[in-house]
Amino acid sequence: MKVFKTFTGIIAPLDRSNVDTDTIIPKEYLKSIKRSGFGPNLFDDWRYLNNENTAEQYNKRKLNPDFILNKSPFDKAEILLTRENFGCGSSREHAVWALSDFGFKVVLAPSFGDIFYSNSFKNGFFPIRLKTEEIDVLFNFVWSIEECKATISLKEQFVEIKGIEKFFFDIESNLKDRLIKGLDDIAITLAHSNTIKEYETKRAKKVPWLFQEI
Repeated sequence: MKVFKTFTGIIAPLDRSNVDTDTIIPKEYLKSIKRSGFGPNLFDDWRYLNNENTAEQYNKRKLNPDFILNKSPFDKAEILLTRENFGCGSSREHAVWALSDFGFKVVLAPSFGDIFYSNSFKNGFFPIRLKTEEIDVLFNFVWSIEECKATISLKEQFVEIKGIEKFFFDIESNLKDRLIKGLDDIAITLAHSNTIKEYETKRAKKVPWLFQEI
């Protein structure tokens, strides 16, 4: 998993509450577990004008010019700004994969669906909780500043519109460590490999029949 580094990116505003995982990536696109290739179908029902699920219609679909991510400069955004309860609904990990594959590294919101929040950190994606009034301020900046950018610092735990405003956020220490070091679940487990081997050695002496090959 990639190490999360301080970066500055364009903010894309998605002024909607309760965006569920089926909206983020519809169920008909959950046919792969490769973690890549889902970006084109992020917010599929909103991004395209024709959403009939046939191969012929799919190839002919046109982008919805009114949807925010189809407009410049938001089509190159790395930070998604949205409202409360983002990522609610089903537990599909594909929702995080689709956001990452599109190019997003961070999503800013007052609150998130619990499973989406957990899945994000397991995939090196960063959901940042800010106060509702801070989210309101950021929306005002995005609409008033051409190509509004923010700097995200995980180490110092802030979101900054350079020279204008800085917001600090809280994050659990274990989740922060996971992102800073680029650790997925397997890497975290392997960090305890010596302890695991020691336990298995002792266990094999007590109950040797459990370790016999059949």
